Amino acid sequence: MQGIYESRSESETAEIASRLAAELPHRSAVLLYGDLGAGKTAFVRGLVAGAGGEPDDVSSPTFVLIQEYGGDRPVDHVDLYRLHGPEVDDFTDQLADRLAGDGIVAIEWADRLTRRIEGAVHVRIEDLGGDARRIRIERPSPG
Repeated sequence: MQGIYESRSESETAEIASRLAAELPHRSAVLLYGDLGAGKTAFVRGLVAGAGGEPDDVSSPTFVLIQEYGGDRPVDHVDLYRLHGPEVDDFTDQLADRLAGDGIVAIEWADRLTRRIEGAVHVRIEDLGGDARRIRIERPSPG
């Protein structure tokens, strides 16, 4: 799944993410970009649902940095909003084990990363006003 999608509600945003999760390999990183309130956490709810977890358990991990969700495949939900510069580097080092695991690692505020995560899927969510969103999904090139 790659391309540009239009969403008119939180549930449509979650459905797009659920379809993406179903296609992701077992070891996947999903980097989320968008302004406050764009729908990044709603997208993660969909990833969790698509990975066989309980989407109602998903909340923004802003104060704890990582939330872990079970399911057929685990989803680690990371929020870099409060980290800057060297803190992001240190935290990215700590994510190495999670990124090497068999689950999905979804990282909000991925624009704060100072290093590239190889093979990551990039998801850019643009608020179009009201409940409308434009979601651009970019998958890594094979090979």
